[in-house]
Amino acid sequence: MSKSQIGSRCNIGQNVVISPEVKIGNSVKIQNNVSIYTGVTIEDEVFIGPSAVFTNILNPRSNVSRRGQFVKTLVKRGATIGANATVICGITIGEFSFVGAGCVVTKDVPAYALVFGNPGVQKGWMSELGHKLEFDENRIAVCPESQQQYTIKEDIVTRVV
Repeated sequence: MSKSQIGSRCNIGQNVVISPEVKIGNSVKIQNNVSIYTGVTIEDEVFIGPSAVFTNILNPRSNVSRRGQFVKTLVKRGATIGANATVICGITIGEFSFVGAGCVVTKDVPAYALVFGNPGVQKGWMSELGHKLEFDENRIAVCPESQQQYTIKEDIVTRVV
């Protein structure tokens, strides 16, 4: 729709709604039947599964116009949002986090976090390539695909450079 921005190399499925003023980065994959409403920003390399939904009003009513009250949502680089997930507005979904299928996201998701359920609960950590991370006694985890190392300190995961 008008004033929306879509980056390069994006793949957008059928029956996708991209409302006015939505911002979508580069190399984003949006599967079929996804609704992305005004107030949502999606950074680069995000995957959004089929039938995922973003909201933009906290207290919608049919007979009350709240067009000036859209609440912003940010999906950071490399995140995955599973099929049929619902993201309540005002949320930030962290870099390379992984929201499971059917999850209802009601609060911010940290970078690299694995979240699923209704409401969404963090159940672990994910690598940048989408593998569950298992931290050892030295607080180090290794992605089984890339061999990239990660460290965890005070519930913050960072990639070892």
